[in-house]
Amino acid sequence: MYIDFHTHVKLSKKTNFMPDYFAEMMREAKESGLTAIAMTEHFNTLRYTEIYDYLDAHYSYEKDYYNIDGLKLFPGLEVDVKEIGHILIIGKRDDILSIHYALENHKEDGSFIAFNELLNLAEGYDVIKIGAHPFRKSTPLYQHDPEQLKRLDAFDLNGKDLYSQGEEQYIEKIKPFAKNLGVPIVGGSDTHQFLQYGCIMNKLKLECHTIRDLKSCIIQGKYTVEISPSLPIKVKSAKLAKKLMKQMIELKANVFS
Repeated sequence: MYIDFHTHVKLSKKTNFMPDYFAEMMREAKESGLTAIAMTEHFNTLRYTEIYDYLDAHYSYEKDYYNIDGLKLFPGLEVDVKEIGHILIIGKRDDILSIHYALENHKEDGSFIAFNELLNLAEGYDVIKIGAHPFRKSTPLYQHDPEQLKRLDAFDLNGKDLYSQGEEQYIEKIKPFAKNLGVPIVGGSDTHQFLQYGCIMNKLKLECHTIRDLKSCIIQGKYTVEISPSLPIKVKSAKLAKKLMKQMIELKANVFS
């Protein structure tokens, strides 16, 4: 089973959910070799719940995932914390929506939830908690209290950061950091554009159908992280394509406004 633990199905926070774009993303995810993804959409993205309204109307929800024409889509969200940093939370649909609603008053910069409070909230559910891109310069997570960081289930070896900071250099930072805390590392592409799928993925030794299955694989180390030799071109091309698509959407909006 091949899974990407950090993905987005919207082009950006400020764009609407687009069903055709979603369908294209799912087709390309499968073409890249993935058999599952964690949909960790930003918790404060525009019209977050519309994504689930669409999924519920068009796909079956089996065990803890949506079956997207054979691709497993596990629900999740990416949350900003007060002290700076992003946390990925992956769980059952109802749990993710419940956490999303609990964060209703924490969606704007200046009102983000404290890291400790988010951990307390998440630990009330059967979820996977991943520290996203811990060494990203804009949202560093490494500076947090080690005792709080140890409560995470994994750290995100992020495709964007491997590209921007250099694969070898980034691994040299995150690997000893995670080892010192006793927290595993999993791979996430952090894609908003389908060309980025497959730049990094996790090969699980077991076929997982539930959040507990996934969490067990991570804790027991029954997986390997695979980095594509094409990671630089995948991330760079996705970045350029995303920029162009956003410009086209903005131009279209201005024409019809």
